[in-house]
Amino acid sequence: MSDSDAPTVTKKELVNRISEETGHTKVVVKEIVQRFLDEIIGELVAGHRLEFREFGVFEVKVRAERVAQNPRTLEKVKVPAKRVVKFKVGREMRERVVEEAERKARTPPPAAAPPARPQPPKPPPSNSPF
Repeated sequence: MSDSDAPTVTKKELVNRISEETGHTKVVVKEIVQRFLDEIIGELVAGHRLEFREFGVFEVKVRAERVAQNPRTLEKVKVPAKRVVKFKVGREMRERVVEEAERKARTPPPAAAPPARPQPPKPPPSNSPF
């Protein structure tokens, strides 16, 4: 399955799942999830590194200033330095995602029905009296 074929899961869907599994109301779960995401953003804005053991690490890196080229005009353009958020996958996430992908790759796809034989074209109707 390519990236473009992968289904998208929204925050709302995650909130619904967590609510069903924990028995808490969707309103409470949504507030907690949103607060968690806001805290991550706040820590990154402050320049802190967030490490979630076995899950991964979020950190802000500075992308250096560089010179790029406009592909249409071939003009050289100066791209200023900027801060970007980087995420490094943790061991457990990497292992579980890779294992799942390998398991899916080993599972043979369901057998498809053999393609139907093409029928020969029918002759056009004849106006002949014979």
